[in-house]
Amino acid sequence: MNRDLSDYRKTYSKDFLIESNVPIKPIQLFDKWFEQADALNDLEANAMTLSTIDKDGFIKGRVVLLKSFDENGFVFYTNYNSEKGKAIIHHHKVSLSFFWPPLERQVIIQGIAEKTSDEVSDSYFNTRPRESQLGAHASEQSAIISDRSVLDNKLKELKNKFEDVDIPRPKNWGGFLVKPISIEFWQGRPSRLHDRIRFSKVDSEGDWDMVRLSP
Repeated sequence: MNRDLSDYRKTYSKDFLIESNVPIKPIQLFDKWFEQADALNDLEANAMTLSTIDKDGFIKGRVVLLKSFDENGFVFYTNYNSEKGKAIIHHHKVSLSFFWPPLERQVIIQGIAEKTSDEVSDSYFNTRPRESQLGAHASEQSAIISDRSVLDNKLKELKNKFEDVDIPRPKNWGGFLVKPISIEFWQGRPSRLHDRIRFSKVDSEGDWDMVRLSP
């Protein structure tokens, strides 16, 4: 089978990105773009592609959900024994990317990932729906299982075990904080001459260097 996609083209013309309109702190621009993306009801604005490097040197990307962000970085949650959890623990350099097609925008973040504190992980876990809390216990994420019934039976056991009691956070489940070292903003433009502005962290005081990249 050979599917030719050479005629797939889209013209980008909804907005532009120029230095005079860019704040000196990249998190401020990210917050603005995120708010605009979040206002679109049919878009899961916090969905992001997390790319990691495994112990064999292979890069793998998968979509996860951003759960909070501030000047310190970007937080998501997972099973620490999953493929991505083990990859991050082995190699702390990761990439996050957001693509918001209706706005013709993309953001690419490179950073260093570290576990959040138990307090932060507990606090978020306690806000999750009860079924999601049970799911965190039921799934040994990335482990091979024989069929779907393994999960269904485990979930049934856990419902009985934790009936009418609070569900504790699994010790192998928690958050990662990605501390950014570079953040690139991409705005689609006509003729494939897109706008690309990249911020690179200069020091631990929170200063950033901003440059324009050729598309």
